[in-house]
Amino acid sequence: MESAATLLGQVEPRIAHACAVARRERDEVTLVAVSKTHPAEAIAPLIEAGQRTFGENRVQEAQAKWPALRERYPSIALHLVGRLQSNKAEDAVAMFDAIHSLDRASLVAALGRAMDKAGRRVPCFVQVNVGEEEQKGGVAIAELPALLDEARAADIPLAGLMCVPPAGIEPAPFFAFLDKLARDNGLEGRSMGMSGDFETAIMLGATHVRVGTALFGER
Repeated sequence: MESAATLLGQVEPRIAHACAVARRERDEVTLVAVSKTHPAEAIAPLIEAGQRTFGENRVQEAQAKWPALRERYPSIALHLVGRLQSNKAEDAVAMFDAIHSLDRASLVAALGRAMDKAGRRVPCFVQVNVGEEEQKGGVAIAELPALLDEARAADIPLAGLMCVPPAGIEPAPFFAFLDKLARDNGLEGRSMGMSGDFETAIMLGATHVRVGTALFGER
């Protein structure tokens, strides 16, 4: 099994190359190492190799393994990249430095209340259902402006937009579409691209790429 340092050393040059081709600076793109399902002992070597931003899919899983890791490595930034239940909003606000899956009015209300209670504003990406897939999370394209207005009214900091393109087809048009939606709505961030397509996403404006398999190996 390849070491974490080796895997990170393979991903980093690919990010740098994609940035160079797109005439972007390397520091315009944040690598979010998606550590879902991986235990603390698999995560620590990647931290030791220099990675500082990590993503988890579930609040409960993050609560189980990250407090001890963050005590050892206090400079870690932790992002929630999976769907968030409204009843977990307070836990998410307490645990995460960014949330990538704001996608409905009920969650806006829950997060707004949680942030008010905690006295802490957590930047959120609004997830857009760019492929109009019934089984996927994400706000419908037509409903995006209204949801953004609601988030702003609740004083939720908007980091940008996030998408997960449909599986098995070329992702580039969906990345380009999310980039346009972000520009049209005056948003800076684009959370898009995973292990199989992050270079394409970077070429099309990604500011955050969510990479799991390429850094941790197959689950």
